[in-house]
Amino acid sequence: MNRPESAAAAAPAAMTDAERIARVKHVVLAASDDVRRRYPFLRHQDAIGATIMAVSLLGMIGSGLLYVQGVLPWWVCVPVTAMFASLIHELEHDLIHLMYFRKTPWANSLMLSLGWLARASTINPFVRRKLHLHHHKFSGTESDLEERGITNGERWGLRRLLMTGDNLLAVYLRPLTMIRAVKAYVRAQKPATPAAAKAIAHEQRYGYFPLGVIYYTLFHTWVATHALLLIAPLLGLPMTLPGSLQAALDGLDVFGVVYMLPSLLRTFCLHFISSNMHYYGDVQTNNPLQQTQVLNAWWLLPFQLFCFNFGSTHAIHHFVVKETFYVRQLTARRAHAVMREVGVRFNDIGTFRRANRYAVDGVAAADPATSRVSAVAAAD
Repeated sequence: MNRPESAAAAAPAAMTDAERIARVKHVVLAASDDVRRRYPFLRHQDAIGATIMAVSLLGMIGSGLLYVQGVLPWWVCVPVTAMFASLIHELEHDLIHLMYFRKTPWANSLMLSLGWLARASTINPFVRRKLHLHHHKFSGTESDLEERGITNGERWGLRRLLMTGDNLLAVYLRPLTMIRAVKAYVRAQKPATPAAAKAIAHEQRYGYFPLGVIYYTLFHTWVATHALLLIAPLLGLPMTLPGSLQAALDGLDVFGVVYMLPSLLRTFCLHFISSNMHYYGDVQTNNPLQQTQVLNAWWLLPFQLFCFNFGSTHAIHHFVVKETFYVRQLTARRAHAVMREVGVRFNDIGTFRRANRYAVDGVAAADPATSRVSAVAAAD
């Protein structure tokens, strides 16, 4: 049946959704306070963030250098680099919420910029900040451009599989869908003038410029060239590249191992988890009980390795925004217990066949008109 391990029917019947949300927040915040008392060094949040960034960047660079020097084989370099990059993604997410260097914006911006250089396949983090804050308000709706952009709400098939690891293919393979999503996002910002609306749309249009454009140009050129060299002999048309082009391809091969393949692996794993743990299309406004599920089934561990256990802990963030990613890991056990208690779903694998809709077996969410959760109750 692929039914989730926990459903809303199991939640305390006497509690409203707002009360359930408040209970999760209370327990998670108490658990976070306990963790901070147990580990006083956690109060040095800026230093921790800077250290994680430095270690991650050095890890990525070191792994690449060891590959170039012949110490590491490619099949070790790629996953090791991807794991370091996954730490930077979590760090970027926390930086977007100003969890580090809140009082020194230049340092926050510097770390965001370094994170983008390390992960050029991603959207400009300064553009993403606006998308992500909007995501928290309108998760699961057509205007949630952040999740729609990584295939949330699409039916599973070859097209979604290809789009999951490639952000530009996610646009090129469904242009009309993304045009509608961008328009919905722009409308949701309530621009005061047509010029303001045009500026918002322009920002999204160039969200991958320049790093993402450079990255995907190199990546698609690399993939297309190897595909051509592989297929041509099968068609009786053996090909040999001129010396300069072969040298360029050799350079791309090295860049592919130390940068592009780790980016592809990390992106696919993160987007596979994130786009399937978020629900789409039939969720109540401002209701974190329905926005996400917890995905922590054992067979998802290979994916979790390259997105820092995102499927297990990200749903906690929808209830309590202010905690860092590493504190969420430390409070997950207590958070999961109370989330089960109030009816948050766990391992709702049926989401794969429902295109991430919340309704199970045709049973839809309660009428938003009668059970909407107030923005005050749902916000931190």
